[in-house]
Amino acid sequence: MKQQGAHPEDTEGTPDATSRPDTAKEPGGAHRDVAHIDEVEGDEPLLPARVHRPSDLMRLVGGVLAVVVLLAVAAFAHGTTSGLEQDINKGTGQAPDLLIKIAGLASSIAILLVPVAFAIERLIKRDGLRIADGVLAAVLAHGVTLATDLWVARAAPDSIQDALTQPSPGDVHALTDPVHGYLAPVIAYMTAVGMSRRPRWRAVLWVVLLLDAFSMLVTGYTTPFSIILTVLIGWTVAYGTLYAVGSPNVRPTGRTLMAGLRTVGFRPVTASREEAADAAEGGDRGRRYFVTLEDGPPLDVTVVDREQQAQGFFYRAWRNLALRGFATRRSLQSLRQALEQEALLAYAAIAAGANAPKLIATSELGPDAVMLVYEHTGGRTLDSLDDEQITDELLRDTWHQVKALQSRRIAHRRLVGDAILVDHSGTVILTDLRGGEIAAGDLLLRMDVAQLLVTLGLRVGAERTVASALSVLGPDAVADCLPMLQPIALSRSTRATLRRLARERAEREREAVLEASRQSRPAPTDDAGGSRPVVLDKADKKAVRAEQRAEKRAIDEALEEAREEDLLSQIRQEVLRIRPQAPVEPARLERVRPRTLISVIAGAIGAYFLLTQLTHIEFGPLISNAEWGWVAAAVLFSALSYVAAAMALLGFVPERVPFLRTVAAQVAGSFVKIVAPAAVGGVALNTRFLQRAGVRPGLAVASVGASQLFGLGCHILMLLAFGYLTGTEKTPSLSPSRTVIGGLLTVAVLVLVVTSVPFLRKFVVTRVRSLFAGVVPRMLDVLQRPQKLVTGIGGMLLLTACFVMCLDASIRAFGDGSTSVSIASVAVVFLAGNALGSAAPTPGGVGAVEATLTVGLIAVGLPKEVAAPAVLLYRLLTLWLPVLPGWLAFNHLTRKAAL
Repeated sequence: MKQQGAHPEDTEGTPDATSRPDTAKEPGGAHRDVAHIDEVEGDEPLLPARVHRPSDLMRLVGGVLAVVVLLAVAAFAHGTTSGLEQDINKGTGQAPDLLIKIAGLASSIAILLVPVAFAIERLIKRDGLRIADGVLAAVLAHGVTLATDLWVARAAPDSIQDALTQPSPGDVHALTDPVHGYLAPVIAYMTAVGMSRRPRWRAVLWVVLLLDAFSMLVTGYTTPFSIILTVLIGWTVAYGTLYAVGSPNVRPTGRTLMAGLRTVGFRPVTASREEAADAAEGGDRGRRYFVTLEDGPPLDVTVVDREQQAQGFFYRAWRNLALRGFATRRSLQSLRQALEQEALLAYAAIAAGANAPKLIATSELGPDAVMLVYEHTGGRTLDSLDDEQITDELLRDTWHQVKALQSRRIAHRRLVGDAILVDHSGTVILTDLRGGEIAAGDLLLRMDVAQLLVTLGLRVGAERTVASALSVLGPDAVADCLPMLQPIALSRSTRATLRRLARERAEREREAVLEASRQSRPAPTDDAGGSRPVVLDKADKKAVRAEQRAEKRAIDEALEEAREEDLLSQIRQEVLRIRPQAPVEPARLERVRPRTLISVIAGAIGAYFLLTQLTHIEFGPLISNAEWGWVAAAVLFSALSYVAAAMALLGFVPERVPFLRTVAAQVAGSFVKIVAPAAVGGVALNTRFLQRAGVRPGLAVASVGASQLFGLGCHILMLLAFGYLTGTEKTPSLSPSRTVIGGLLTVAVLVLVVTSVPFLRKFVVTRVRSLFAGVVPRMLDVLQRPQKLVTGIGGMLLLTACFVMCLDASIRAFGDGSTSVSIASVAVVFLAGNALGSAAPTPGGVGAVEATLTVGLIAVGLPKEVAAPAVLLYRLLTLWLPVLPGWLAFNHLTRKAAL
């Protein structure tokens, strides 16, 4: 495969340069040997027989959602559906009987003849794969219709049955079919074989469908909702089948390209496929070929097909959702639109005076591909040039090309390294204009300048890049682009490069800190006894503190020396030297920020779970029978748990972190755990909080991991201890209960199973090793600070005590003083419910915790009438009511850059 844009006449003297076919070299462009006609050099990789189009998946999802919406409307808007059916029946009842009979006869014949006729037409053109796909889709659609009919008849709500069926005109005791067993397969077949892509066949299809729907509605054999559901099922099943089995790959090969070139007047000899430089981002830009001719200079040909159009669809769809309209382009263009846009931009760029490939011909390559033929430009891309080859003159020439485009309001939209071509004479040529835009607004033009600043800055640095831009565009034009210097405005490949450079800078800073820490520590000295003194006097303590301060000062100095500014900051500083008053505040390009979207989704999920929990509860008797003193105590214990959680976290963080802000972060965690499993959301939030508080990322992860690991150990020990006490409460001996013994035996059996199975043993060892690699050193640091260790352990014990006392107070609030259980039993129930809630995949352990707590309280002797409201009150105080304060704390910390 060949390097994009590199051609033999431009790479002489380079041993590894891309070479072209030797058969194409004779003076005057003539070729010595024309026997290799239709040859495709470095023959293309074998194309897959079938491809899975993202567009088919999107249509499948859209069809499923439409079916769900239709059934929801039928279920909850019974009055509307009934009125709609009455209006349609009244209108169609006035149709002439002759028209009805003609329409019914024509539709019943056409519904069978049209698919057969299209199948014959496809078989004549040797496209039997599409017919096979259509038959498979028809069979699946028939099965879905049978299943839907059975569900509507036996299990569907009455409102859905009324919307989809009505008494049959031939038998008043029977109902019409909810879904038409013959119409849905026909629709699935027609969609799967691709009739919608042929305008004439599509028109015939719609006429047949409308005639059949009209005749069925008028004669009373169906309902409007049944017709719509039938169409949706056939359409959805067809696209589901196409995505599952794949569509036949009709991508044109190099030989097809050769035949297409002859149809537009060229006489090609050989074609050589060029490999795209960035397939991830530029896969939709088409496949490139270098074509030699019998007479004349070579050509550069771009082939675009439907599969390439779909590449990157989901990424572009997300960009269209997240960014404002001026910052994006259409996520999926038709082939005709892509052809017209690229041709228009090619002509417009040359008319503006910019150096761009000259388009000399366009043509279709069948129904699913197009080609664009350019004069061969040759040269090498900016990415392939060595650093010393990128001269100041070359930089200025690049800016002159961009200035020419902007003088005619043309935005390139992708000024990256592989879109800038340098020919053998050193002239800059701008390629890949397909994604550009004419009559562009100021923001798009400024984004082009910002993109090119970063592209060139990655190669020659900020100083040379800004100097060359100022010399051509002037200080005002360069200063105006500063608000566009933000990652979201740059290309995908540029953002990936900036992230890689950021990781490298962080690694260098980390190594500098570690080296400074090693050098600042005094060499260890062995005393006569071979051991260090256990008790330090006052002078020794001062010396230790002085050493720690010196170490911290050395680390700060090393970090300051190793700290490097990112490229965007360097460019801003260079521009601000010329224009100190230039605006630097980033422009708002995002329509929806990911954090905002997550917050909205989180709020919706939390509201849904809360409503599902509260819909079946009668609050009147609960409120009237509650003892409000115990309710207030439960509220107090619930609020105190956030202070305990902050202590449990800070006890494993040797660095100084504000305590009140840590408490606010734990309150914010009550909002986060609503949208994520408890064991995941809390860990992520605390890690992010510590990083924002100044703790280095690796140490923040280790601190949270140490806290979680120590908390797990405490949880297990307390569960065993309270379980033992619960088993011995009512017996004079200290023998443990059977539950504790059974639990220990179960754990022992699981350990034996894990250690005996090689796969499980390797899995556990790998995870434990990775855990101990970062967490254990952090715990050793904490062990050297007794005050921190006491704070962490005390916080964990206090946290458990607060939750246990909150649950106990909730029980006493509804117990009337006559029913109660011991603290040990409540603790066992809470610890078991909390463990199950952490393991459950539901947000906040919803469902699993409530069931475990209720069953556990009933098992220890609490009446159901008391256990159920007690668990409800406990969950309200510890899960649902803190959601609003947690959301406020989350937004406050986010605004303060603490999360």
